Order: sequence, then structure tokens, then C-alpha cells
Amino acid sequence: MQLKETFESVKRASKTLALLSDEQRNEILLAVADAIINQQERILKANSEDLAKMDKSSPLYDRLQLTESRLEGIAADMRNVATLPTPLGHITNQKTLPNGLRLCRVSVPFGVIGMIYEARPNVTFDVFSLCFKSGNACVLKGGKDADCSNREEVALIHEILEKYGVSKEVVALLPATHEATGEMLNAVGYVDICIPRGGRKLIDFVRDTARIPVIETGAGVVNTYFDKDGDLEMGKAIINNAKTRRVSVCNALDCLLVHLARLAELAELVKPLAEKNVIIYADAQAYAALDGKYPYLEHATAESFGTEFMDYKLAIKTVASLEEALDHIDENGSGHSESIITMNEATARQFQMHIDAACVYWNAPTSFTDGAQFGLGAEIGISTQKLGPRGPMALEEICTYKWLIEGEGQTRP
Repeated sequence: MQLKETFESVKRASKTLALLSDEQRNEILLAVADAIINQQERILKANSEDLAKMDKSSPLYDRLQLTESRLEGIAADMRNVATLPTPLGHITNQKTLPNGLRLCRVSVPFGVIGMIYEARPNVTFDVFSLCFKSGNACVLKGGKDADCSNREEVALIHEILEKYGVSKEVVALLPATHEATGEMLNAVGYVDICIPRGGRKLIDFVRDTARIPVIETGAGVVNTYFDKDGDLEMGKAIINNAKTRRVSVCNALDCLLVHLARLAELAELVKPLAEKNVIIYADAQAYAALDGKYPYLEHATAESFGTEFMDYKLAIKTVASLEEALDHIDENGSGHSESIITMNEATARQFQMHIDAACVYWNAPTSFTDGAQFGLGAEIGISTQKLGPRGPMALEEICTYKWLIEGEGQTRP
């Protein structure tokens, strides 16, 4: 492997993180957060170089773009992570066996976490803060679209680490090439776990190719069901927020399911979307209800459902019952985030019990699926798998555990 030396150095450096106290980690995180604000011009300049290479009409443009306010939010999230309790050293199980052996299960870092992501320069800082706080080193593999931004961010992190006498090798940024991705996925013995964060194509490639353990973060094909007992005003606000807050993120709404009994109110329900020029792909019944009442209306096709748009686009499907809505989500959802809008508690509970997703909402938008919103500080990704962490992954989710056993000379018969 051409990058073997990089992986080796990160692995060695990861051992040094155990020598730092939580107070030292927090101090360094706060210093990086301050540097993000104080040196934002260099970050924004690098980001502008990336943006200049991308078509503004691309759904990825919004994900790629950094602004002063977004950097302030990133710095605030990092400061928040610094205030959180350490996830390390927690005793999660403790017992004394009949033979006198004393067992203790304690939380520890994974060691080296590999992160593969696309046009998301904010992820660089988020991953660093969570990994550093939890005592993990990290190997970052960003996409070529954000390479200038990522390199400037990692350079800033390295400067702060060196200032505090910490090896900069605890954070490594790989070249933005497909070959580097392949080498990371084969870095057995060096990278302890890999987390892909991006579209379905990237995630499928990582899962199918990796020889190291993978925590799968799924693409977000997100549905919201407006029930026959849904509140109209509440529904308008929830749907608008879920769809238009940030269309390029994985928790954005892709398909609205509306009960047949509420079709007469559909035009009013989606009225706020017209202000953001959201194109609606409606099935035959929804199209008839919106024709002449909504300006950006098109007929839905089979491909409209089960698509993660990452754009100002929304599919609408008419259903005659809760069961039909559940069947549609079972077939077209991605296990990320789903929501129901209803004032009927029995219906809501049935929806929440049935839906197989990491996050299932009742009368709230899926835009809340976010580590910071869940009070976790930041997030390293949204896991849609069932083995291991599920949903927003933060400090606790990127730790493992080991058993500590104390004896007094006992031997096993």
C-alpha cells in the first residue's frame, strides 16, 4: 500500500491520545473552535476555490458551501462537544464471580476511525471534534469537490495540535482519489473501523469493498404521512420545514403521503412550498387536487418514489389508509427518518411501532435528525444499520469496551 506509512503513523499516534486528560482534550477543542472563527478568512478562501469548480445548480453546492454563519455554527458545535462528559472510562458492567474473579467492563476508544465523505467540508471539523474527545485518531478521505476546504481545515487543526504538543498524526487527510479510498478500505490492522457518509453509490461501494469493519450510514429517502386526523396548520409548518430548511441534507423530506380524506386541503397544506419554488411530482389523485392551485406541478412517475432528491423537489402519494402508508414506506424508505402528522395517538403509536427506521417522528419534522439537535454535540453520521449504533452517532457510539479482570491467583479447573 502506498499509504501504508500514513496508516502506520496514525496508528502509532493514536496510542498517545491515552496520555491526554479530558481537560487537555477540551482545551484543545476550544482552541480549534476559536481558530475557526479567528482564521475564517483562510477557510472561506479555500472553500471559494472549491465552489468555483462546481455548478451552482448542483444539489451538492449547498452542502459544499461554507459561510461565516456556518463556521460559527461549526465552532459552536465543537465548543459544545468540549462541554460534554467524556465517554471514556465508563463502567458499564461490574461483577464478582463465585471464584472471586472481579470483572469490569469499561468504555474505551476504537483506536483509529476512517471517515469517507463527499462534498461536506463541515464533516472534517465534526469528525475531528468527536474523535479527539473520545480518544480516537482519525483518517479522513474527503471528496475532490471539497479538497481545498478540507486541506485548509486539517492544516488549521494540525497547527493547534502542534501548539499544544500533540502529534498532528492523530488526524490525517488522504488524497482525494479513488485509489486512496481503496487503500483505506484495505488498511487491515491500521484502521479499526470505517464510516462512509454520502450517497447510496458511495455507501454501497464501501460496504461491498471493505476488508475492515464498516458502520453503514444510509442515504436518506424520507417520507412524511399526513393522516386523516392531521392538524392542517401543524402539517403546513412541519412539511415546509422538513422539505425546505436545507434540501441537500439526508434528513430532508422526499415524499409526502396524504390520506385520501384530506385531498381537498392538499393545496393549502403545500402552499408554503411554492414560496421556495418546490417542484411537486404528484400521483393522479394528488395532481387533480393541485391542478390550477399549485404553480410547480408535474406528474409523478414510478421513479419519483424512493428517490432522495437533495433538491427543491417533492413527491406526493395518495393513500387510503394508514396501512397503505406503512406499506409504501416499507417498500420505498431507507430506514433513516420517517414522520406521521396526526392528532390520533393510537394511529401515531401504530405508525411508530411498525416503521423500521432509525428515527420515527410524531408531529415533528425529520429535520431534527441531527446529533446536535439530539443533544449529542455533533455527529459523525446517521447510522441506518441495526448491528451496533443506530441513528445519530456521537461520542458514545464511536467507543467500544473492554473487560478488565482482576484475580488473586485463581486457575480454571
